[in-house]
Amino acid sequence: MKIKKGDNVEVISGKDAGKRGRVLRVDRDRDRVVVEGVAMIKRHTRPNPQKKVQGGIVEREAAIHVSNVMVVSPDSGRPTRVGYKILDDGRKVRVSKVDGAILDR
Repeated sequence: MKIKKGDNVEVISGKDAGKRGRVLRVDRDRDRVVVEGVAMIKRHTRPNPQKKVQGGIVEREAAIHVSNVMVVSPDSGRPTRVGYKILDDGRKVRVSKVDGAILDR
């Protein structure tokens, strides 16, 4: 999977198409990602005094399939596919296909 936690991504299909956010969680087993502020669902939670949960209706992000998001290039700000490149010092880094910007921090 070419998307990592902390990446800025844009949703390219579905009801939230066009929205951008940061990846909060990656589920490699199910090929899904949780993006900040995207695919919001309402969850009915029961009060739990041990965990100090008040209960009620909580709104949170749902997981969406990784094929529905694209990484946003840090240089141009455009959605891009991801490639790999080996630098002179031997490091393997992720590279934006649209403008060649290095994605890894």
